[in-house]
Amino acid sequence: MTNSKKLIIAVIMAVQVACTVFFVSEIFLKEFGVTTRLIPVQGRQNAQIGAALGLSLGIVMGWVALRRSIQHTQQVEEKLRVASGAFMDLLEERFTHWGLTPAERDVALFAIKGLSTHDIADLRNTSEGTVKAQSNAIYRKAGVSGRPQLLSLFIEDLMSDTLPR
Repeated sequence: MTNSKKLIIAVIMAVQVACTVFFVSEIFLKEFGVTTRLIPVQGRQNAQIGAALGLSLGIVMGWVALRRSIQHTQQVEEKLRVASGAFMDLLEERFTHWGLTPAERDVALFAIKGLSTHDIADLRNTSEGTVKAQSNAIYRKAGVSGRPQLLSLFIEDLMSDTLPR
């Protein structure tokens, strides 16, 4: 957010506070029977109109800010969806390049998601030994020595900003 936008928001908030204080003090003073002659009747009516306009401006600005926030959230969600799809495309591309079998693709995907060997074996209804053997085949085909290096290949791709947009 630029400094000029911050200044505008601060001014609008100050106007909102002043308008609120004006109306609350009017009610408070009337409630306790205090009358003041500081502002003539016509001036008081003008001040009330000004305060009402200030509060209305706050409502409009709040609505605009909410609308922008919703639009920004939608844009971020769309970018995340695109990035997620691009990451899956990247995974598929790498898996194909390495020549992974369907079983190795499953194991690699689960490993990248952070599942343990035991959890992967449970999900695939196989033994941990089979998962370890498949993992070693994946590492060999990918040219890495283990899971951290396998994961780092994809992290490097994400950080290089080469994902399709």
